[in-house]
Amino acid sequence: MGLWTWAVEAYGQPGVREDLLELQDGQGQNVCLLLWAAWCAAEGRPLERDTVEEASDIARTWEDAAIAPLRKLRRGLKKPIPDMEPTARESVRERIKAAELAAEKALLEGLDAITPAPAGKPSATEAALAAAARAWGPTTPRGHLAELSAKLSGRS
Repeated sequence: MGLWTWAVEAYGQPGVREDLLELQDGQGQNVCLLLWAAWCAAEGRPLERDTVEEASDIARTWEDAAIAPLRKLRRGLKKPIPDMEPTARESVRERIKAAELAAEKALLEGLDAITPAPAGKPSATEAALAAAARAWGPTTPRGHLAELSAKLSGRS
């Protein structure tokens, strides 16, 4: 299964969305990078340190240049704003949301392009998530990653 399709399905599993948003907003992690790492584990694609670092660099570029600014703008338009007609505001917000999703899809496509071919059976999801989290930020939120791993593996 391709990364985009897998990521959309995984995001829709019970509790996964909430865990990913907590990892993003509460722990400063990158959702697409984490989904990519989990997909690699599920598909038996080996995650060498250089590949994870390259993936983190690609994710950081997309995050800084497009995804984070669009997310901030979208969230800023979520609540009523004086002198802004609500229907027009929501229409613009929905278009920004679509652009944010398109940027996330482009990021996942970029990550897919650097991903090694499957080389065996699936590997440990939690270890792959931890590798991605370490490459992304100064801390590795192991408890949150363990919860996410369990949900992605269908164990919760």
